[in-house]
Amino acid sequence: MKQLYSKDYISAQVSRIGKEISRDYRDSEILLVVILKGAMLFAADLAREITCPVTIDFMRVSSYGANTSSSGEILLKTDIEANICGKHVIIIEDIIDTGLTLQALTNHLQQRSPASLKVCTLINKKKRRVSAINVDYSGIIMDDGFIVGYGLDYNEHYRNLDAIYQFDPNKQLP
Repeated sequence: MKQLYSKDYISAQVSRIGKEISRDYRDSEILLVVILKGAMLFAADLAREITCPVTIDFMRVSSYGANTSSSGEILLKTDIEANICGKHVIIIEDIIDTGLTLQALTNHLQQRSPASLKVCTLINKKKRRVSAINVDYSGIIMDDGFIVGYGLDYNEHYRNLDAIYQFDPNKQLP
């Protein structure tokens, strides 16, 4: 595996996003809707960088399975528990690739009448984007490639790495 983004670089991006969100919501409380499992590390670090009041809830969706590309089918495995009507909501995602998952999630949450709904991602991959979604907060913008680490996985492995690596499933670690 080849390291693409170091722990320090990721930390700097998370800090920058935290400052942007704190600036935009300085007088409001926000609900972070964390998309499990991939966004858990990013969300934990990001929440500590945000200075305005924050609550957190979780959703679990699947579109990759054991593949290196989205299947295009979005499966909602766990929905949020919070009532988001009238609340400022930010979806926290690890990576946005085709945009299909985020389109389905934003449509699902918009039906619950939040005061605002924004999208925040650590990795914003644009090359394979097929859905015209608005990403309000992006950490790292990249073209293409399959990556693991810092919450991102291949078949549930490599999430625990503190940096982000280019990954080739044909050359897996022992």
